[in-house]
Amino acid sequence: MEKLEQLESLLRAMGGCLVAYSGGVDSAFLACVAHRVLGEASVAVLADSPSLPRSELNEAVALAERFGFPLEVIKTLEFENEAYLTNPPNRCYFCKHALFEAMEALAAARGVPFLLYGENMDDLGDVRPGAQAAAQFQVRAPLKEAGLTKAEIRALSAHLGLPTADKPQMACLSSRIPHGERVTPAKLTQIEQAEQHLRSLGFHDVRVRHHELSQGALARIEIGPDEMSRCMEWATRQQLVEKFQALGYQQVTLDLIGYRRGSLNPSSSTSIARDQHA
Repeated sequence: MEKLEQLESLLRAMGGCLVAYSGGVDSAFLACVAHRVLGEASVAVLADSPSLPRSELNEAVALAERFGFPLEVIKTLEFENEAYLTNPPNRCYFCKHALFEAMEALAAARGVPFLLYGENMDDLGDVRPGAQAAAQFQVRAPLKEAGLTKAEIRALSAHLGLPTADKPQMACLSSRIPHGERVTPAKLTQIEQAEQHLRSLGFHDVRVRHHELSQGALARIEIGPDEMSRCMEWATRQQLVEKFQALGYQQVTLDLIGYRRGSLNPSSSTSIARDQHA
């Protein structure tokens, strides 16, 4: 609990804040603790755009209502930025820039002194262009400042009764499209529906990577290594092919390595690790 106390001390010293909130493990924990410490002086800010699955939006709003912390849902404008839509390797920079720019304006209007987001200690070794935008807008990362790791955040979330304690890691839908292939709302809807179907079948860790072909598109399914054998069953494969083709995919493939975070990043490993739980 020492790190939780340190986090609470950091937040208390701020006096007021806006928390970039997505409903994921880190931001939900940060928003909840900030509200416990600062009350109405802490407001969670949820960015709504085509890259956010509707199910995630609804869950995030419901969680805020359940735990009673103030929530502001804003529309961000990254889909009006050609630099974002062309999907360069630093695409996340433009997304976070749009979010923090909107949060900065909201903070100025309300007289709120600090902007916060959910970066933690485990994020330090990952590819995170959004951190550059955070530095530009002087957005603080109190979870990292308190030295909290993802495992510790999950454990403390369980202690606080947050349903996100065991929630799978999520990234925006645009992360399913390889860099250099254009991001469009239509593609994101297709990806969202495909992943939702996988979850409806009981799969837990899922990603549908969207690859453009000369005609149509290919869906490359990543699932948790522990779930691979069930996905290989003939009936399941047949159902997935039929559903994905109905969604507009010309080809459907299963990635035999399984789900791993950031598989479209140039630095992502393609080796199979024994007992992998990425």
